[in-house]
Amino acid sequence: MTIKNTSYYGIYDAWGKMATLNLDPGAKIHGEQLVREDGKEYRVWDPRRSKLGAAVMKDLQTWPFEKGTRVLYLGAAAGVTPSFISDIVGEEGRVYAVEFSPECIKELVLRCENRKNIWPILADARLPQKYDYVGEVDVLFEDVAQPDQDRILVINARYLKKGGIAMIAVKSQSIDVTLKPHEVYKKVIEGLSDTFEILEKIELDPYEKHHLFIVCRKK
Repeated sequence: MTIKNTSYYGIYDAWGKMATLNLDPGAKIHGEQLVREDGKEYRVWDPRRSKLGAAVMKDLQTWPFEKGTRVLYLGAAAGVTPSFISDIVGEEGRVYAVEFSPECIKELVLRCENRKNIWPILADARLPQKYDYVGEVDVLFEDVAQPDQDRILVINARYLKKGGIAMIAVKSQSIDVTLKPHEVYKKVIEGLSDTFEILEKIELDPYEKHHLFIVCRKK
């Protein structure tokens, strides 16, 4: 067997590359490599195109995803990372994919139309009341290029269950280009500290420059 389990639920080692079991066999989201073994199809996950994938490559310790997990994903773009989460949580799970850009949400819908566990939501993550039908989720994930990233995570925590895990990819250059990245990271962590307990801080270099991946737990 050349495809093996890893310590992360739903992620496999395919000849030294990360991969997930394809929930929509035969379909690709962004031109990724498909590999097959023992009648199963896997999608290769490129960490240079996914902040979550990069965090895994940088030895992420907290892994809240499993079969049936409900995820609120802010900044879904065209659906690359949400699609891998979709593979992992399976048909029993849900990925509520919030995206502000109509063009991106159109791409997401087209690429993920057969993934019934992804629910595309065209909305501004600064207005979480617009998608209150989401209800309670197990994981809150944010990947948006906005200067108020910390505030966006906090106001969306209304949907995260107590003790639930939140993940945020902090883009320092989108917040304040006049400050050094570490100064920006410190300000973001301060902004999150009243709502969340910080569990991990992972700089994503060399996969993403000037990015800090923060994992936290809702208090």
